[in-house]
Amino acid sequence: MLAYVMRRLGALVVILFGSSFLLYNLSAYSTDPLADLRLSDAPNKEQLILTLTRELRLDLPPALRYFIWLRGVLGVFVGNPNFGLTRENEPVIDAITGAIPTTVRLVLVATFVAIVLGIALGITSALRQYTRFDYGMTFFAFLLFSLPIFWVAVLLKQYLAIDFNDFLVTAKITPGWIVGLSAAAGFFWAAIISGTRKRVTLIFIGVFVANSIFLSIISATEWLAYPRLGPIAIAVLGVGIAYGVTYLSMGLSDKNALKTTLLMVAVGTVSYFPAQAVLDSNRPRLGMLVLFLILLAVSVGGAYIFARIDRGPIIRTSIITSTLIGVLILIDKMMQAWRPFIESDDVNYRPVATIGQSTIWLTEVPFWVRVLDFAMHLILPTIALTLISFAGYIRFSRGTLLDVLNQDYIRTARAKGLTERTVIMRHAFRNTMIPLTTIMVGDIAGIVGGAIITERVFGWQGMGTLFNKAINSFDLNLLMGVILFLSTLAILANLIADLLYSVLDPRIRVGAGK
Repeated sequence: MLAYVMRRLGALVVILFGSSFLLYNLSAYSTDPLADLRLSDAPNKEQLILTLTRELRLDLPPALRYFIWLRGVLGVFVGNPNFGLTRENEPVIDAITGAIPTTVRLVLVATFVAIVLGIALGITSALRQYTRFDYGMTFFAFLLFSLPIFWVAVLLKQYLAIDFNDFLVTAKITPGWIVGLSAAAGFFWAAIISGTRKRVTLIFIGVFVANSIFLSIISATEWLAYPRLGPIAIAVLGVGIAYGVTYLSMGLSDKNALKTTLLMVAVGTVSYFPAQAVLDSNRPRLGMLVLFLILLAVSVGGAYIFARIDRGPIIRTSIITSTLIGVLILIDKMMQAWRPFIESDDVNYRPVATIGQSTIWLTEVPFWVRVLDFAMHLILPTIALTLISFAGYIRFSRGTLLDVLNQDYIRTARAKGLTERTVIMRHAFRNTMIPLTTIMVGDIAGIVGGAIITERVFGWQGMGTLFNKAINSFDLNLLMGVILFLSTLAILANLIADLLYSVLDPRIRVGAGK
């Protein structure tokens, strides 16, 4: 394994050297930073051309300039990297390190949501092959995959920002919307659960009625204007999370796992009250860390109390449950900051932002109001990126699972009398993840590359904007810095994917071949 990793790292160096050399020379020969100055009518045109030529060393051949640039890059091995200066005389490395956090914040959530939703819906579609749900997901995936991101962004700005901000003034859900949303929910769950026509009809009616009552209560109580979860809602949602996570991970027949997750629901509900004081302290980040550490410790302890064997899977199930309950507590805390946020003069009852990374003039505000401000600026670009990218995960995960379900070992597992949940989750799903790993690792590495169109539409200043700026301004140092950074991530992502194969499938031993 070590020899394999070293060979791959050696190949990484060779690939980066060759690709960067070609890119540098192609970019240098295809661009002319002096073009605008040659057409200028400035009286000191010749002096400006001479100065820029000296600064950019345009009097040297591109190949020689590349090795001068490479010498500064290799300074990373002695702790003194030098990627050169941008056209604005800013160090390239400072520009890149300043853009990375913005891009990660913009795209990381969308990528994570796309992976989770895409794989979940794709697997459900495969298990419901040739049903209404399968046909609907196929149509939905192809529709989203074909939509241009800039058009989706414009629609989101109109309906989820401008119109939705107008709606929040009254926070009243009209009967038409209640009927429409309830019908959509009924069709969705009826398609997922499926069955006979009578069963589908009963499911649709039940979901339609329950959802209509729920939305009517939301509208009557003006909950959208004063949102809050509270301990009761956290307890109810926690029980649902406990049953759902236990079913997917261990099966509801494992009473020890179910008892452990329900214990975490009780602990999470009780910890809601002391958590408020901790999260309102002068160090809320430390409070969040303490909250999750306590939930983590209790989840491990609960597994040791209720389980005598198979503690590892039960600990995993309990940790997932406790983490989700902790997230509910944090969401409730942000909801408590809703009224101060929208009532501030800077927001003025227009909480869903259409442009920018944050309301920068919100300076002296509480921590949770600031967090809520960041979250509201993330909503539109996150939805836009998720809608476009998760369609591919739906189709790929569906096709991969269908291929796995036709394998001999799946038929053998069913012949042994294993439950369908065990066959799907412990045999088929794990093998489905092997080809999906390549796509997921590549996407996670690619998030730092930024989304050029999305950043431009929503006014974010990330890696995509930096890359676009380097091309438009003929900034060769900045362009090479961005490309070198992204190329390194892409190659390392492929290495990580290869190593993960051996984790997902013990039969694979990376580097064992000759």
